[in-house]
Amino acid sequence: MAEGYAYEVRNGGVSISTAITVIQIKAGASALEILRASIGQKGSTTSTIERIGLLRKSGAATVTSATPLKLGPGDPSSLAVGGTSATGITATAEGTDTDILVDECFNIVNGTWSWLPTPEERIRVPQGGIIGLKFLTAPGAQTWYASVKFRELQ
Repeated sequence: MAEGYAYEVRNGGVSISTAITVIQIKAGASALEILRASIGQKGSTTSTIERIGLLRKSGAATVTSATPLKLGPGDPSSLAVGGTSATGITATAEGTDTDILVDECFNIVNGTWSWLPTPEERIRVPQGGIIGLKFLTAPGAQTWYASVKFRELQ
């Protein structure tokens, strides 16, 4: 099993109605692996199918900077630092998407979409690499709550 500290980036509820990167994480001086991703809403009771994905980016989106939350209070700060072209939430301009690694649809009234990979399925991101949680098609206008948890590999 890989060793390292775990962190989370979450958006806390953002109005989204376009196909955009919801959360972007740029690995710092340490590679990382994605442990979990989720997205959901609480404003609509109408059955609607949405398409979400986890993908590699070769060019960063322009995002609102977000500092990863330490899951262990005594852990060091993440090397995946926040920045408008680094780790953040809610893209205002898209970068360059490459490989779509997870491409799934979900019904918004069934609750939160969660991606919980087995250890063998975890996505690894190299040093300086970028991963995004993105609506692959424009979703219905809602306030969306999203989270990506990751571990920096030692």
